[in-house]
Amino acid sequence: MAAGSSNYWEDLRKQARQLENELDLKLVSFSKLCTSYSHSGPRDGRRDSSDTTPLLNGSTQDHMFETMAVEIEQLLTKLTGVNDKMAEYSSTAGMTSVNAALMHTLQRHRDILQDYTHEFHKTKANFQAIREREDLLGSVRKDIESYKTGSGVNNRRTELFLKEHEHLRSSDRLIEETISIAMATKENMTSQRGFLKSIQSRMNTLANRFPAVNNLIQRINLRKRRDSLILGAVIGICTILLLLYAFH
Repeated sequence: MAAGSSNYWEDLRKQARQLENELDLKLVSFSKLCTSYSHSGPRDGRRDSSDTTPLLNGSTQDHMFETMAVEIEQLLTKLTGVNDKMAEYSSTAGMTSVNAALMHTLQRHRDILQDYTHEFHKTKANFQAIREREDLLGSVRKDIESYKTGSGVNNRRTELFLKEHEHLRSSDRLIEETISIAMATKENMTSQRGFLKSIQSRMNTLANRFPAVNNLIQRINLRKRRDSLILGAVIGICTILLLLYAFH
């Protein structure tokens, strides 16, 4: 019985070591693939004449990446299963001294599995980041080439659109400045109106005390109303002219 259990444990350890060796080789190849992808140039395979033509184009490397990622994930799953079987066996080993040795061996295999899993996810994330960057650069290159090879009419139309966009932005800024000036003028007139009301109340008090001053106060009030109307008309005309200039 003990011999059978020992053979079972050794078989599990043998499977774990074999899977770990396969994972180590796969991860090395996976890392090299990621490194070669970062130096393989644009995704469409076009490079300058001074550059060295890559051995693999982007689509081939993407297929290899997906295939190797699936293979590594399968190996990690198998190794996890073997570790679980080793953990189950070590918990029912029986003898304390033997159980301690088994737990030490199991922990070492778990650490190896954790390291391989971390390395796989790190390399995979780096590969995907490089691929996204190459895709973005390829898209930018295509946009630039499309713009350069576009017809003169399209270029002219683009320039007109840009000018119109800039004109609209200038109009928006001018309207915002006009509104700011109008708000500041309103606040100023409000404060002046309060100040004039206080003066008027004092003048009314003086007029009630001195009837001779009443006629002078009325004239001042009439002139003040006339000045207010003139000022309001000037501000309204200026605002209308600015709006007409902005939307012309």
